[in-house]
Amino acid sequence: MLHYRIHHAGDSALVIEFGDRIDPSLNICVLNLSTRLEALALTGIIETVPTFRSLMVHYDPFVLPTEELITTIEGLVLCEGMNPTTGSVWGLPVCYDRRVAEDLESLVEHTGMSQSRFIEIHSSRVYSVYMLGFLPGQPYMGDLADELQVPRRNNPRMRIPAGSIGIATSLTCIFPMETPCGWHVIGRTPVNLWKREADPRPLLAPGDRVTFEPISFQEFEHLSAQAAQGLLILSPKISEAKA
Repeated sequence: MLHYRIHHAGDSALVIEFGDRIDPSLNICVLNLSTRLEALALTGIIETVPTFRSLMVHYDPFVLPTEELITTIEGLVLCEGMNPTTGSVWGLPVCYDRRVAEDLESLVEHTGMSQSRFIEIHSSRVYSVYMLGFLPGQPYMGDLADELQVPRRNNPRMRIPAGSIGIATSLTCIFPMETPCGWHVIGRTPVNLWKREADPRPLLAPGDRVTFEPISFQEFEHLSAQAAQGLLILSPKISEAKA
């Protein structure tokens, strides 16, 4: 039986909590519930915000009574046949050159492996986007190979560039804009994580999967110039409607 708890977050939001850890199976529960709520298109629901292990539902209690929403959620959570939520698969170019990878050298020394092996391990996995957060459009992705798992930096940097690829604990992420950071920076992507359209939105979404494709520093500079002009258009390798 699926265990969960529903918490009130003020008077206009609920948090449905599925556990207390980062776990792909819990994240599937979160994303399935989010998808099913969105599919109902209930009047009164403003937004659903998935995290690693919980879903926050913002709603208008004057339009959608709290007890009615809770009953609806309970019915969705308890229904059978929960399938893994699927999303788009993206291949993102990443430069691991030390000129854009401030922590790569120290991590290579720490792990005792070669730089090429470190890059091979990081870029050979398919990462799941657990959630977006901290910065607009910032994906938290997992899971890192055991060999690459390291704690956060003892001394956070006051500033890292947009597009930096970071790792810490079991996760890897992309920082969509310049920001302070306590993660280890091992590369950088030229890809803008926001789609520049009439209705701007994040490139990635919870439930998507990401692979990293190593590129040279020269390729990185070329693609960065294209991105600055809005000419770097990226499409998913596979685009699937969420189940």
